[in-house]
Amino acid sequence: MTEHVRELESKFVVQTYRRTPIVLVRGEGVRVFDDQGREYLDLLAGIGVGALGHGHPGLAAAIADQSRQMIHCSNLYFHPLQGQVAERLAKLSGLPRAFFCNSGAEAVEACLKFARRYWYTNGDAKRTEIIAMEGDFHGRTYGALSVTWDDHYRAPFAPLLPNVRFVPVNKPEALRAAVSTSTAAIILEPIQGEGGVRPLTQDFADAVNEVCARTGALLIADEVQCGLGRTGFPFYHQKLGLKPDLVSVGKALAGGVPMGAALVSEQVAGALSFGDHGSTFGGNLLACRAAVVCLDALSGGVIDHVKKVGAHFERQLRALAARYPSIVEVRGAGLMWGLELNDDATAVHEAATRHGLLVNRTAGKVIRLLPPLTITEAELDRAIGLLDTVFSEVFAEATT
Repeated sequence: MTEHVRELESKFVVQTYRRTPIVLVRGEGVRVFDDQGREYLDLLAGIGVGALGHGHPGLAAAIADQSRQMIHCSNLYFHPLQGQVAERLAKLSGLPRAFFCNSGAEAVEACLKFARRYWYTNGDAKRTEIIAMEGDFHGRTYGALSVTWDDHYRAPFAPLLPNVRFVPVNKPEALRAAVSTSTAAIILEPIQGEGGVRPLTQDFADAVNEVCARTGALLIADEVQCGLGRTGFPFYHQKLGLKPDLVSVGKALAGGVPMGAALVSEQVAGALSFGDHGSTFGGNLLACRAAVVCLDALSGGVIDHVKKVGAHFERQLRALAARYPSIVEVRGAGLMWGLELNDDATAVHEAATRHGLLVNRTAGKVIRLLPPLTITEAELDRAIGLLDTVFSEVFAEATT
């Protein structure tokens, strides 16, 4: 099947993905299986999407039941589930309003639009500047791309949105110098994902709060990857004491069913009018039903589980790094970790796949680990054993 799948895609699918040459057909918990029946331990979870793992019985049952009742209705009508999801998100985040869309990038787009609409409504239509962080990734649609740092993503699609300025992340003085009363909003990832799993420092977070209070600039926290329990907190900005006016979420929100949301303060929501934004599929019944299951699981013990197993995982990863000098830094929180190597991480990524372990290479030298939030300590120990084998093999080859 593998060759047929690859041949078919090469003829008919736009070639924008550099895929690992395996065909995945089934999943169960933290394991996935390819078309040859081979098993892999999944430490990527669809880049943080599969929070409850693969084939979760409760999620599967809810999706099946909802598909028999109604999958979609227009946002011209009410349905029973959007309010339920919004209420759960408000309790987790402290932000009282939600706009529903279909992805993290769409959620970022909504946040950017809402920030600019806020100032327009308040009589300052010229206050349009956005301050973004070097190293951040916010998505590939035009607005999200405009606040994404890496020129690799940006250059082929220039010119992008005007009035976007980048400042070095974790440099408080650079931030203080950049933000002014011309700044509409600051956008940041509390933990950079694509940028190499780099958490904001507390000093920088404190500076963000300071400049927002001084200038009135709105704060957008992009929690698409690090939010919804991934770090052992509902949202990582809460650990840092940040006070966002808007938060973008996606990925894990509906456990694999495409869904995103922009969470906003009452102040920002009050600046919006009917027709300011919309989405045909945003907040459809199927996605909302899945999100109810996922959010109830988070509040029902999954976040506490992440705190516990995340601490165990961190200890194991740091012990692993102590055995291999080629691992120069371990960064992250909960079940979101990056291992930075002293060289390109491609060989480790490829060796991991050969040994039945799915990980991700990002920012060139970083191995990113985003397992399902339901993973057990025993499964993490197995993953550490496989990583040990992989590093031993790759680093032995590098020295021969």
